[in-house]
Amino acid sequence: METLHNKKKTAIMLSIMAALLFSSLNQTIVGTVLPKIISELGGINYFSWVFTIFMLTSSITGVLVGKLSDIYGRKPFILAGLIIFMTGSLLAGTSSTMIQLIIYRGVQGLGAGMIISTAFSSVADLYPPRERGKWQGLLGSVFGLSSILGPTIGGWIVDYSDWHWVFWIFIPFGVLAFFLIFFMMPSSQKKSSEKIDYLGSLFLAITLGSLLSLFSLGGKSFEWVSVYSLFLFILSIGALIIFVYIEGRAKSPVLPLCLFKTKEFTLANIINFTVGVAMFGSIMYTPFFIQGVQGASATSSGIIMMPMTLSLVAASAISGQVMSKTGKYKSLLILGLFFILLGVYFKSTLKPDSSVTLVVIYNIITGIGLGSVFPILLISVQNTASDKLTGVATSSVQMFRQIGGTIGVAIFGTLLTTRMENEMGSVVGKKLLLKKFNESDESALIVSKVSNPQILLNQEKLDAFISTIPPNIKPAIDELIVLSKLALSNSITYVFLICTLIVAISLVLVFFIKEIPLRTNMNIEGNDKC
Repeated sequence: METLHNKKKTAIMLSIMAALLFSSLNQTIVGTVLPKIISELGGINYFSWVFTIFMLTSSITGVLVGKLSDIYGRKPFILAGLIIFMTGSLLAGTSSTMIQLIIYRGVQGLGAGMIISTAFSSVADLYPPRERGKWQGLLGSVFGLSSILGPTIGGWIVDYSDWHWVFWIFIPFGVLAFFLIFFMMPSSQKKSSEKIDYLGSLFLAITLGSLLSLFSLGGKSFEWVSVYSLFLFILSIGALIIFVYIEGRAKSPVLPLCLFKTKEFTLANIINFTVGVAMFGSIMYTPFFIQGVQGASATSSGIIMMPMTLSLVAASAISGQVMSKTGKYKSLLILGLFFILLGVYFKSTLKPDSSVTLVVIYNIITGIGLGSVFPILLISVQNTASDKLTGVATSSVQMFRQIGGTIGVAIFGTLLTTRMENEMGSVVGKKLLLKKFNESDESALIVSKVSNPQILLNQEKLDAFISTIPPNIKPAIDELIVLSKLALSNSITYVFLICTLIVAISLVLVFFIKEIPLRTNMNIEGNDKC
């Protein structure tokens, strides 16, 4: 496809961006409307599976399709991904139970994995590494744009229409993207010598599925120390050992281990893992601070987070352009990681009385770093692999970032809970407040409820609860709320401090990466040592 005219390439890329925007909008829109869906369908105990199943199916499919698209070409898989995603969206809108919604979200995930993997790989089919930066940056900015539009549109639909339309509203957009790609993107010839690694694919799926399930559901659906956790841990380790054994002997492995012989490939993906930790940690726990500590509403929290998304979009596009023009990426990578480090460190210094302006500034710094790093890591990994392994290399970037984000959020969640329990234990454990209430059962119940950080995350619910408290104990409860917010603040900033240390490790690792000049031609066997 590299021989196509530039106008044709641009048209193809715009079509791919449309497909990517369609899938990413459907991902970001769900979070806003889920409370409404739960209120109608019930099944609150299973709500986390609405996100978990999508993540599992998209992550596994993305990795497997990476290799298959190297054999059969990108076009059939991105088209199949659009059909599967639209089918899942159509079915999700007809859900009458939470179980049905979870199943249909899994179908959506299968399609999303295909779309995302082939979209980023298609850039490598159209352009040599030197020219990919601007397009990879623009593709990365699509996710940022969807994170702004998705929740906004979702909130509008819930307020003025039926929640089912959340899943249906973008289907015409998906149909348009399908026909644009069908008519504009040329097909690739199958590599007849390549065989499908069915056994390796199976054990890779088991490894990722059990690992992501463990870190997604551990501490929520089951305890970290439980039979379920032990089973998933043993299953993931056992499947990984078998997978490595199979891949070492397969003629056409789904994830060639020889890629990891290249230091730049391995280090880039380790850094990508840590960036996933930082990104998901920042996106997940900054709203906790805004709503739980500063008492902002969910709507206000979204507005405060928006500058981070906008800076991410802008930095992603700009860094891609700079990389294409200069052919250099290591200095940009160092600068981007430094901004991430700076942003999360500044967040670790936040206090309950910190201004909203300060949070916005720190979000912008973090967003600039994340946006700068995303296209650079992807192109640096693609640049180490030959063109025949572009799909595999690209899907590995998505996989390591997803695993990093999943494990990071799980670990941070445990750290947050443990630190919060210790902080509140030191407050309530003194029983100073309980003595003021003469240790009555009613007062102890009130103290227990206010000490729960969950109520702090909903200011309206907190205000409603406070209005029911007897006047004689209200001053003491107000004091306890202040202490609870301080405890939550200390716990969240502790999470950001740990996140800072993780990013610092990646900043050290980047200096060990040798900058391989970005290739200006195609069909080079590359440096993959395969």
